[in-house]
Amino acid sequence: MIDLRSDTVTQPTDQMRRAMAEAQVGDDVYGEDPTVNRLEETAARLVGMEAALFVPSGTMGNQIAIAVHAARGTEVVCEARAHVVEHELASMAVISGCMPRLVPTTDGILSAEKIEQVLRADLPGLTRPGVLVVENSHNLFGGAVTPPEALAEIARLARDRKIPLHMDGARIFNASVACGSPAETLARGFDSVMFCLSKGLCAPVGSVLAGSKPFIVEARRWRRRLGGGMRQAGVLAAAGVVALTSMRDRLREDHDNARVLADALRSVEGVALDVPPVMTNMVYLKVLGPRGRNREIVSTLRRSDVLCNAVGHDRIRFVTHHGIKRGDVLRAAEAIRAAASAGSPSS
Repeated sequence: MIDLRSDTVTQPTDQMRRAMAEAQVGDDVYGEDPTVNRLEETAARLVGMEAALFVPSGTMGNQIAIAVHAARGTEVVCEARAHVVEHELASMAVISGCMPRLVPTTDGILSAEKIEQVLRADLPGLTRPGVLVVENSHNLFGGAVTPPEALAEIARLARDRKIPLHMDGARIFNASVACGSPAETLARGFDSVMFCLSKGLCAPVGSVLAGSKPFIVEARRWRRRLGGGMRQAGVLAAAGVVALTSMRDRLREDHDNARVLADALRSVEGVALDVPPVMTNMVYLKVLGPRGRNREIVSTLRRSDVLCNAVGHDRIRFVTHHGIKRGDVLRAAEAIRAAASAGSPSS
């Protein structure tokens, strides 16, 4: 199988498996797991924060950040198709008592100007913003990257308006490689940042939430409240240490393979690239023809040993990652061409 459904399907490397087997462990709920502590120290340093917290998932990391930053009855200001809105099951409402304030864009890239257009006056009859969330890179816009200059302007706006600023940086290292700026630069001016270890970095599980020391003290309480204390978690954290120290630079290979796939699909009958140009490791196709045809193509591709995900009623997502080689991409492109052309409107 050529599995292009997501970079979450990556397998831990041999180096990770050895590190996991040999990991020193303790009770992390007591703060006594040396491997977890090393992971958190490494992660905080990479994004320029004082401290960090190992959590089971990116969703938990994002929701802890919202809970710490935003008072109940306030708004989470974010891009209209952000992960915290589309894929976190209304957790901001269920857990924190917050509602989203959506910022529409055509490319998934926020700017201070766009955010200002939805921020409302601080009046007794209007809901206040509780936290501003920036997703970088942006999943549903094909891994779009918000550049450092735009992030700096957003940080200035948040500071001027006294709004806490959180980055959903699930794939921040993809964004870093794509724009040529260190993750620390991308996170500068943010009050917190979450990033995943279990996507392109290949760790088997886990994410990290980073911020100031007082923020992480409160985040640790929320992790316990949500059932995220993992005790002897050093076995998992060991893979995360390897991910952060040896897997970040190789993400460039995934980006190159995604561009090769996109180039091979530009002239395919019955589909069109939905989010050009490809900036990171995602390729989205818009399927022409009747509603639901994208799911038919996904089923056809599965029979050809190519796995991918249908998104909505007319899109298909392909994600390159460790374990997907150039030859896999080219073979997948041929299968996609055949599957899409077979039932295209003009066939």
